[in-house]
Amino acid sequence: MLGRVAVLLIWIALTLAASIGVWRVSARDGLDRIAAQGASDLRLASDRLVAALLQFREVAVLAADHPDVVALAESFASEGRASGAWRDAAVSLTLQRLADHAGARDVWLIAPGGAVLAGPEGAPARLPMSRALGRAAQGATGFDHFVDPATGGRLFSFAAPVFSRAGGVVGIVLLRLAASDVEAEGRGNPVPVWFTDADGVSFLANRSDLVLLSTEGAQPDPAIYPAGSVSHGLRLRSHDLAGQKLVAGTGSLGGLGLEVSRDLPVIEMQGHALASAAPVLRSARLAALSTAAGFLAMGAVLFALWERRRALAVANAVLEARVTARTAELSAANEELRRAQAELVQAGKLSALGQMSAGISHELNQPLMAISSYAENAELLLERGRAQEAGETLGKIGAMARRMGRIIRNLRAFARQESEPATRVGLAAVVESALEMLDQRLERAGVTVDWRRPDFPAIVMGGEVRLSQVVINLISNAIDAMEGQPERRLTVRIAREDDIVRLTLRDTGPGIADPERIFDPFYSTKEAGSSEGLGLGLSISYGLVQGFGGNLRGENDPRGGAVFTVELREAKEREVMEGEVIA
Repeated sequence: MLGRVAVLLIWIALTLAASIGVWRVSARDGLDRIAAQGASDLRLASDRLVAALLQFREVAVLAADHPDVVALAESFASEGRASGAWRDAAVSLTLQRLADHAGARDVWLIAPGGAVLAGPEGAPARLPMSRALGRAAQGATGFDHFVDPATGGRLFSFAAPVFSRAGGVVGIVLLRLAASDVEAEGRGNPVPVWFTDADGVSFLANRSDLVLLSTEGAQPDPAIYPAGSVSHGLRLRSHDLAGQKLVAGTGSLGGLGLEVSRDLPVIEMQGHALASAAPVLRSARLAALSTAAGFLAMGAVLFALWERRRALAVANAVLEARVTARTAELSAANEELRRAQAELVQAGKLSALGQMSAGISHELNQPLMAISSYAENAELLLERGRAQEAGETLGKIGAMARRMGRIIRNLRAFARQESEPATRVGLAAVVESALEMLDQRLERAGVTVDWRRPDFPAIVMGGEVRLSQVVINLISNAIDAMEGQPERRLTVRIAREDDIVRLTLRDTGPGIADPERIFDPFYSTKEAGSSEGLGLGLSISYGLVQGFGGNLRGENDPRGGAVFTVELREAKEREVMEGEVIA
């Protein structure tokens, strides 16, 4: 007993170790793949954003070189008049057209001191000097981002210096655009991507719930973010898993994932992406469970074989002791016993061979041949580089394998021994199960099945397995009888009269040569010595139906062919037995 427990514990430990190892390897490989994919998605989003912003910067630079813009800025610088008198409607219209054409929000012309020389309708007379305007006043291109306190919208601004023909800075072109215009293209990306500035605020994102969020304790610049415009929501919790550091957050960042980041000095921001690890972890979990199931199944088989060998050894020891003790009494009968045993063994072999050839061989040969043919086709397709068609062929092989699984399950249920008394059985379900088991044989024989499920619950008294054996035998006989006939049709019906339920099977074969002898043992119209049968099928079926308290009869139909009728007693409600299930 202790030896069994020790072996069991060792095997469980091996199963756990193998499952954990498979999980770690599968998870690590999968996480490496999604990390590379996340970096690729972030790189693509970052490049797209930077390229879009640089295009708008070029628009600002080009506007600063416009002759009308330079002329107005030079005039203001040379005359030195008040800004209000120098607001030029024509240049304002030119800049607005340029903004509309480029897709920007607006374009301004500002004097180095902040006076507005041209701009959108309703523009103030002066703008405060921001960081971007200050850089432009010094002769460099300025860039900035901020939240508009009036509208709450996120804006980018580009400031380009306007140089006079003499070489000095005489004005500044300010281009502003909405951040939503440059982030819209990434909204369809399944990977969350966001861009944070030096204050740790997510200024851009391809998810609306990630916009204007900051980490706990961050202090955004009030000159950029008015009070109340930023929320604390960028909370990412770290988890070490399979040698990788995964993070999880809330909202769009919920669930475990790999965070990748990238510095973008051109726009003074940092890009982030979170590649979801859920598919990888799910795949690793399935691989680990499959490994554990395989180890446990193999262990169960080995344990069963070990126990069987042990039981056989004990039984052999007991048997040898009994034989030794009773040798004197049984010496006279030994020769006869050996002959009987030899006959029983031979009969068992013949029966097993008959069942295998009649059941498994007939039902599994076609799927096996189809799988072989599909495999050869797939090999040829792969050699010719037609991978997609090869994949479709491999899918057909999988379908054939699943179909073989269903056939084996049906045969296993059919072969199960049943010695229980008659109980309530659904006759229609038995017929449909038999037709499913013989589906391939019916198709090969070219037999058309005309089956209509009855419109009443055909519940009869019988045994499900034994009744299935009767129906399968009758259908098989009908298939054999119709071989070579011009019309091969099997009509199956269930009817009820009083408390008797009748199942009729009519074929279009040549009919019954001697209806009076069809249920005699060893009577068969098939060729002697053939593999089709010994003439016991109908005799056994007749006995089974009689055992249910029913009747089986066979006769020739006036229209041609044979008709077999199974009459069974309809089950009443009071005949429900404990633990019974109606299929």
